[in-house]
Amino acid sequence: MSGTDAFSAGPAPAGQVEFGPAPPGGLLDVLRMAAIVLDSEGRIALWSPQAEQLLGYTSQEALGEFAAQLLIADEHLDLVLQLFAQVMSSGESWAGVFPVKHKDGGTRLLEMRNMRLQDEHGSYYALGLAAEQATLRRVERDLALSVRLVDQSPIGLAVVDGDLRYVAVNAALERINGIPAAEQIGRPAGGTLPFRDDGTIEAAMRKVLETGTPLLDRQVVGRIPSDPGTEQAWSVSLYRLEDPGGRILGVAASVVDVTDRHQAARTAERARHRLSLVADASVRIGTTLDLRETARELADVAVPELADIAAVDVLDSAVQGRREEIPAGGQALIRALAVSAVDPTPAVRAADPPGELARYDSDRLVTKCVQTGQPVVVTHVGEDDLRSIARDDESAELLAQAGVHSYLAVPLIARGEVLGALDLKRFRNPLPFDSDDVLLASELAARAAVCIDNARWYQQQRNTALTLQRSLLPQQPPPVVGLDVASRYQPAGAAGEVGGDWFDILPLSGDRTALVVGDVMGSGINAATAMGQLRTATRTLSVLDLDPAQVLRHLDAITIGLESYIATCLYALYDPHRGQCTIATAGHLPPVLVRPGSPPRLLELPTGAPLGVGGVPFRAVTVDLEPGDRLVLYTDGLVETRDQDIDVRLEVLLRLLDDPQPGLEETCDRLLDSLRRGTGQDDVALLIARVRD
Repeated sequence: MSGTDAFSAGPAPAGQVEFGPAPPGGLLDVLRMAAIVLDSEGRIALWSPQAEQLLGYTSQEALGEFAAQLLIADEHLDLVLQLFAQVMSSGESWAGVFPVKHKDGGTRLLEMRNMRLQDEHGSYYALGLAAEQATLRRVERDLALSVRLVDQSPIGLAVVDGDLRYVAVNAALERINGIPAAEQIGRPAGGTLPFRDDGTIEAAMRKVLETGTPLLDRQVVGRIPSDPGTEQAWSVSLYRLEDPGGRILGVAASVVDVTDRHQAARTAERARHRLSLVADASVRIGTTLDLRETARELADVAVPELADIAAVDVLDSAVQGRREEIPAGGQALIRALAVSAVDPTPAVRAADPPGELARYDSDRLVTKCVQTGQPVVVTHVGEDDLRSIARDDESAELLAQAGVHSYLAVPLIARGEVLGALDLKRFRNPLPFDSDDVLLASELAARAAVCIDNARWYQQQRNTALTLQRSLLPQQPPPVVGLDVASRYQPAGAAGEVGGDWFDILPLSGDRTALVVGDVMGSGINAATAMGQLRTATRTLSVLDLDPAQVLRHLDAITIGLESYIATCLYALYDPHRGQCTIATAGHLPPVLVRPGSPPRLLELPTGAPLGVGGVPFRAVTVDLEPGDRLVLYTDGLVETRDQDIDVRLEVLLRLLDDPQPGLEETCDRLLDSLRRGTGQDDVALLIARVRD
């Protein structure tokens, strides 16, 4: 493309030619182009105002004078006369640079064009057009520089007129728009821009045209015809064009390709988002030691930030605490733990219901994921892929109805063991899973796998401790004389540790009965074991016909030897023949006496120190019991909470016991239902004895 063609421009559209006087400040005014007409003898016949500005002579001083004598130095006179004669005789034009005298006595180098004119009578004249050489060369340099810059610039450049129609387009913008420059001239700018929202830029052009305030570095995105699959970004700047006289010519636009910068910014934003999501996952995943809750937290974190539906599947062998490797071509026994979706969708029905066992064939992608321990990604899901993702044809149809178009499964690996997989699908998010998504999903899965592993091992230990503890507690209350007895043991919730709470009902000689409740401080298997030792010791001591205070003194000595464990205990010895109950406590909560016709009350007992402290005496108190009286013994898990004072909770207990109760079993159930919040943070032992009529 030549310099003069750097901007491809066309004539003004038909009907848009402007008539009237030209405003000042145009190119000719800048050049101060002078016009001088000589008659055939060389006298000045016409003298323009620009000639006066250029050479200093007024028209009165110049008209009628011989031009050669007025304007040419003596040493150039012969040459000028020769050139004049040649032009007048031959009719050929002459152009060149010549020194001309100024009125002030100086000399000006003028760029001149001379040509012969003929009037209607056949007379000849000479027309001379002249401009100062320095001014002309400056304009030429500026024009050449502008043309070359426009021609060779990688920046798209265009000029639009007052109607926002193209009047000039450079080669770079031609490549961006994908339309030949000649076809763009005269067309509205808004119809050819590749920007996603070209209406915004068109409105900005009108504002710049009206106000004269430039628009600088407005970033826009779009796709060019030559590469429609890649999103491009440009920085657009707009400037109002005015001539030296201030006349508005239109708007100049520059379009700079900033795709690399845009993509780098998006990459950085994705990295920040990934770090934010991982940080959020660190807070939200693993808040409890409940296996299903931890799986649900992982699924909820993944939706909708990473996927539109997420499922957490764990190998049943991992849940059971067994390490199992799936052989090539083998099936996987999977337990679905959690499913989360952005909204109700058929894809949810296609997922395996949480809590249920499912046998996954070897051709399922999730089986491949847990078998290899590697991510499995299907960027664009086809019909055949759906059969490998879904558990059966019906589920594949549901996934198709939901519009699932991309799939990703990443393994849950903790301490070198594959526990299961995080299964992700997209149907609302139009973007397919890419390498960044695989990296993010793998990071989330790795963090969650450790939490899931902790939860499953905790669950196994808890189940072991619970089994041990239940085996050490009485299964059925033994028959005793003079008392009806009901009892309950309720472990802490799934996220809580199994404690060392226990109760016992011991028939003794002389028709007496010992009622015992206790709580070993601590949790887990060790606490349950310590509880079993204390229960055995209590049973042994009870047959020695010892006073309750003496029983506690011996238990205190035994507890000191249980590896720093301490415990609370309440020992009550009921004699039906005397109608009395002798009670001693070692740091335990007081029992409640419920007497028909009277409000329930807490028995006032010497508190005593917990077992294992040592050196603190215990004292017993004897209470008369009447037929129909109830004695309620319990551990602190029944009444203690983290947000209420213990005295407030004890008042609640008394109010519940003040209502008429149909029976002991119903009373136990009511107390547990009313006082336990959710699944409870601590285990509970509850024992209620009623004196028979």
